[in-house]
Amino acid sequence: QVLLIESGGGLVQAGGSLRLSCVASGQSFTRYHMGWFRQSPGQEREFLGIITTSGGLTHYADSLNGRFTISRDNAKNTVYLQMNILKVDDTAVYYCAAGVAAGLTAATYDYWGQGTQVTVSS
Repeated sequence: QVLLIESGGGLVQAGGSLRLSCVASGQSFTRYHMGWFRQSPGQEREFLGIITTSGGLTHYADSLNGRFTISRDNAKNTVYLQMNILKVDDTAVYYCAAGVAAGLTAATYDYWGQGTQVTVSS
């Protein structure tokens, strides 16, 4: 069992930046690839990116156009999502997820955080 807790969400103006954190507890953090997703009301959960167990590889959704960066600190059991040049359309609940398998879909992941709200104002 892995417990994931996100933090760092909030209200930001368009063009600004936020860094989300996700702290894991329970089973060994380094067993898991970590993904970030987001979901807006009435929309499906959207894949944003993934970082592999060691942090050596990352992959992002093309739609982000390089604005978001994922990193992890295995000594702190924490994964981060740095979001830059935020847009109103980035408004959503953001989730981190842990998976033994690396994947680009929500179904791949075994554990989920509770989510943190990000609101971008114009």
